[in-house]
Amino acid sequence: MRFAETLKKLPGVSHIAALRLLDAEGQEVARLENKPGTGGSVAVYNHLAQTYGSLTPEAARKGLELYAEHSEEARANPGKHPNIDRLLAIAEAGAPALRVKTMFAL
Repeated sequence: MRFAETLKKLPGVSHIAALRLLDAEGQEVARLENKPGTGGSVAVYNHLAQTYGSLTPEAARKGLELYAEHSEEARANPGKHPNIDRLLAIAEAGAPALRVKTMFAL
């Protein structure tokens, strides 16, 4: 399934302003704003957090499946898709899991 089709099946994220990604010490390592260009990543990461509780290796592998054709493009072009690169690092390079904190829209 292509990424655009997958997005239609994920829970809506209009109530989310941003997702904060936190390391084991609770420090923010990244923030995904819910805006054009990153809304799809917010939907994927939100789904992973709801399903797995955090961005574990298992969750990251599922995320790579959800990103579909974009995952292969990210592998071929490191840095082009930082939100996918992060999942690749967790799933395949042993990077530590991350917690996801939701920042709700007002």
